[in-house]
Amino acid sequence: LMSITTSGIRNIAVCGHGGTGKTTSTDGLLFNGGIIPKRESVDKGQTVSDFTEEEIAKKISVHTSIEHINWNNTKINILDTPGSSDFVGEVVAALRVADSALVLLGADVGVQIQTIKIWRRLDARHMPRFVFVNKMDKEHADFDKAAADIKDKFKSSVIAVTLPIGSGGSFKGIIDLINKKAYMYSKEGKETEETEIPSEYKDQAEEYRQQLIETAAEGDDKLIEKYFDEGTLSREEIIKGLQKGITENKLVPIFAGSAELNSGLKAMLDVLSETAPFPSEEEKASTADGKEITRKYDESEPFSAFVFKTTIDQFTGKLSLVKIISGKITPDSDIINVNADKKEKLSKIYTIQGKKLEEAEELIAGDIGCFAKLGSVKTNDSLCAADNPLIFPPLQIPQPVHSLAVSAKVKNDEDKLNQLLIRAAEEDLTFKLRSE
Repeated sequence: LMSITTSGIRNIAVCGHGGTGKTTSTDGLLFNGGIIPKRESVDKGQTVSDFTEEEIAKKISVHTSIEHINWNNTKINILDTPGSSDFVGEVVAALRVADSALVLLGADVGVQIQTIKIWRRLDARHMPRFVFVNKMDKEHADFDKAAADIKDKFKSSVIAVTLPIGSGGSFKGIIDLINKKAYMYSKEGKETEETEIPSEYKDQAEEYRQQLIETAAEGDDKLIEKYFDEGTLSREEIIKGLQKGITENKLVPIFAGSAELNSGLKAMLDVLSETAPFPSEEEKASTADGKEITRKYDESEPFSAFVFKTTIDQFTGKLSLVKIISGKITPDSDIINVNADKKEKLSKIYTIQGKKLEEAEELIAGDIGCFAKLGSVKTNDSLCAADNPLIFPPLQIPQPVHSLAVSAKVKNDEDKLNQLLIRAAEEDLTFKLRSE
């Protein structure tokens, strides 16, 4: 197993309007990362990230699911969020623990209403982002139009990192501008085939590559100098310039592809692993006596973690999904739930792969994992080393906009109904419960 450091972690929230292919893309990323032997379809209800009964029945995501792959010596945690605004609480929780976002756009439709809402949330959090223009194989797919739509609606500095070869029925694959290669998709969707850039696309690719290099240089004075002297940058320098521009939120890299055809995902993973920011922003917190402090993402600091989501599993019981903010944690540790002022003993600790829990030997600062059966712990709680308690601010969950009264037909069913409603409210903080 590769050992992970905080700087080797990428926490990426996959978001976008409903139907832009988030779950299919996530499945494709897992397939390329060697986690699953074949890609499944949302229609069949067998994807890794849509696994609850209602998601399979409705063929949409209702919950944020968490998966991870190892790619180029980085651990990429993927948070696949629902697209429907009904489940915005899930998006809020995901963005709280992600360090960047991958926003999906349908190449045939461009920016939609949820895209706009998500973009606003990302702006409010100053969160670095990437855009994947998916469904290049659909009729009316238009990469340049989708990119222009983003520039136009969000006044963002969008820069193409991969380009499509053809579109709609004539879509054949993508061009990777950083490495000057083309990747053609295979009909089986297994491996993409690496080739030279087709001659009729060479000029276009060169033009876009110059734009990419110019944009990468803009982030750094040294790179600008070199670019003016030599008219180009090395691959390492392009990556370095992109990293800086992305982290400072000055540019938005944009990729083309088709998740359904497994096209464009590998080249995108390469860029994400090399340029997406790792957990490094300091987190605001307060001490027991209410003093404001910050806590760094650092393995050598005392342990602290934030519970961003709770799920109740019929076999394992209550699962608390956490982002480790500082230090590290191993199984059988004693910790304190600062909000409830209760000591808790962790037995096992897990990482998450869709609905599967995988036992972990340790979780370090910046990583996302899961603790089971902690009685006092709920969403928004801060878990810390007993001698170093601090509290992280809660999620900013929107208030409910619709209310209704429910009652059981038969008196005997009232307790059952109550239990279900309490459980629902514990799992989803946008759902509030009052008894009259």
